[in-house]
Amino acid sequence: MQTVETHPTLAGAAAAMRERSRYIAGGTLVMRAMNYGATGIETLLRSGDAALREIRHDSGGIRIGAGVTMAEVIASRELDFLAPVARVIGGPAIRNMATVGGNLFAAHPYGDFTVALLALDAQVIWADGHREGIEPFLAGRSGTRGLVAAVQVPRPATGEFRFHKVSRVKPKGVSVMSIAGWLPMAAGRVGAARLAFGAMGPTPLRAKAAEAALRGVTLDADGIAPAVRVAAEGLAPADDALASAWYRREVAPVHLKRLLLAERRV
Repeated sequence: MQTVETHPTLAGAAAAMRERSRYIAGGTLVMRAMNYGATGIETLLRSGDAALREIRHDSGGIRIGAGVTMAEVIASRELDFLAPVARVIGGPAIRNMATVGGNLFAAHPYGDFTVALLALDAQVIWADGHREGIEPFLAGRSGTRGLVAAVQVPRPATGEFRFHKVSRVKPKGVSVMSIAGWLPMAAGRVGAARLAFGAMGPTPLRAKAAEAALRGVTLDADGIAPAVRVAAEGLAPADDALASAWYRREVAPVHLKRLLLAERRV
């Protein structure tokens, strides 16, 4: 039997966390796990902290509360560059419940929004106020380290951020693969690019070889060819019910090329 505790602040919920506790926001992950027979959960923690639903400018970027839903991302003018990502997460009912904070912990075939956050070099803000880069956060997310209060992302210039989701069921099927790219441009050439793949490892991963190959090139077929050739280098796809590791490695260059040559759409 589970009990539910609602705390007025996120700090209060964080203080109440125990080994057999789980925090619940939209419930799309925790309740699904419980409905499928997950054991070891005795207490569900919630919080009505208003800061969890805030979207506001912060020093160095835009702060998105962990409780902001995908539907709220789509409705936000400040987050128009992330709206295409939020739109391909489930159907309307899921988007009204699924949260930014919850997506950080979503294992494949979910977690597309986190792929975008990785490409954008987001900062994860914990309930106690300390900040952590998205890469070390993902490397250690299997452990229980507290509660996430928000993420902070920079606002890319128009056309610099791109996202592509590959699924067998359109428009809301789960991902066979997802790719996000932050492509800062200077004098018509790519600067310090960041590319992130979902479903190409145990968590979303950066394609660092492809990033290095993009530096200083023009975004045309000839310019991106070296990056396309090393698209899957350093990644670790697995076999699952959606696709084999071999298939993912074979199609990663194809979809990266599509992402890099596509015009931005919002």
